[in-house]
Amino acid sequence: MIRIIVLFNLKSETNRLTYENWAKSVDSPTVKALSSVEGFSIHRAKSHLGSELPSPFEFIEILDVSSIDSLLLDISTEAMQSVAAQFQEFADNSKFIVTEALT
Repeated sequence: MIRIIVLFNLKSETNRLTYENWAKSVDSPTVKALSSVEGFSIHRAKSHLGSELPSPFEFIEILDVSSIDSLLLDISTEAMQSVAAQFQEFADNSKFIVTEALT
């Protein structure tokens, strides 16, 4: 399994509630339905642990996939291209980080 972590802030003109409603009703169910996806969750970042300092990112997505090749096939569909384009309308300079488990 490969874990992809997506870190992002919303664009300044994006309404947070509008994004969150879209994330729950469109993004999450669409991504979870992809055959390459083993798990997907979206998190609102709150603060640094042990302090009230805000997180440098407003949102974090955690995506567990069977393989990058399978994911690339899945996201090449017209439906996923539409969801990805919608995501880019909300997100400002998102960072997609591919990880591998160390332990």
